[in-house]
Amino acid sequence: MLIEECPIIGVNVKVWLFWSYLRRPRLSRFLVGCIPVAVLNVFQFLKLYSSWGDMSELIINGYFTVLYFNLVLRTSFLVINRRKFETFFEGVAAEYKLLEKNDEIRPVLERYTRRGRMLSISNLWLGAFISACFVTYPLFVPGRGLPYGVTVPGVDVLATPTYEVLFVLQVYLTFPACCMYIPFTSFYATCTLFALVQIAALKQRLGRLQLDTAVAGRSPGTLFAELKECLKYHKQIIQYVQDLNSLVTHLCLLEFLSFGMMLCALLFLLSISNQLAQMIMIGSYIFMILSQMFAFYWHANEVLEQSLGIGDAIYNGAWPDYDEPIRKKLVLIIARAQRPMSIKVGNVYPMTLEMFQKLLNVSYSYFTLLRRVYN
Repeated sequence: MLIEECPIIGVNVKVWLFWSYLRRPRLSRFLVGCIPVAVLNVFQFLKLYSSWGDMSELIINGYFTVLYFNLVLRTSFLVINRRKFETFFEGVAAEYKLLEKNDEIRPVLERYTRRGRMLSISNLWLGAFISACFVTYPLFVPGRGLPYGVTVPGVDVLATPTYEVLFVLQVYLTFPACCMYIPFTSFYATCTLFALVQIAALKQRLGRLQLDTAVAGRSPGTLFAELKECLKYHKQIIQYVQDLNSLVTHLCLLEFLSFGMMLCALLFLLSISNQLAQMIMIGSYIFMILSQMFAFYWHANEVLEQSLGIGDAIYNGAWPDYDEPIRKKLVLIIARAQRPMSIKVGNVYPMTLEMFQKLLNVSYSYFTLLRRVYN
């Protein structure tokens, strides 16, 4: 099965293949996609450097600069580690094909596949809608303004026809920028969903071990061989989660630091804004930050919780009735399951809903401090 044909990851892989971020890179796609977006981000940093003084302008420019820096960094990481991502996707496609043949686990696989595809497609539509808001916002405010504040040395960006050219160019670049940012979040979410499928498959395998070897019509040796396969599969799932963690952990750290700070700044700007159009746009910015961050933390939390359930599934079974060699193998699985599989922020802190709540608490605390100082 080709990686783009794997249903659970196919939507995001096809987007990356279209822009030539996977497999053989094509310079023509780079010249109309990620390279102009990276150049735009440089001009955004120049604008951010020169926009000190106006709090509202500084915060909005800072938000877009950080957002575009994040998506440029995501794409750069993807292209540089292209072969590593391809190998990971090939492993997902191969395991997906095997799980499809399992009649007992297929309903779970299909359910999570539908959920993953719906999540990927809805994220793209949400990204398109928010991007449309980005580029139309300047049309509803007095005076001339670009969707993304930029400074081009030696050029007046608000003078005709430079303004019109830059406006149209930024509207166009919003599309490849969306394709650089959204699929990475969806890739993470769908791959964690596939980890949940594999954990469910392991629990289903363990559940097939019968109470009584005589009633089951199998020898203790057969059960022992099945249990060894369960041990191997458990190790395979652990390796899968570790590989996924290696692909996202450092970018998760960047998002943890940057978007936590920007959430605080946007809340502050929302509290002092007196323009309806600006308040609506700031609300959409905050919604985008929260939705993307929540997608990361919620799915990582699900993997952690379900991996802890592996030990419970064994302990609630009929392990006292098994022979001693089998019980020893079961103890090994239970002992390993006490260390949950987790995606970490910078390979330090596990991504959980508790961690997400702490991020929100810290952001709100700094917001109240800013508000008090401002007043």
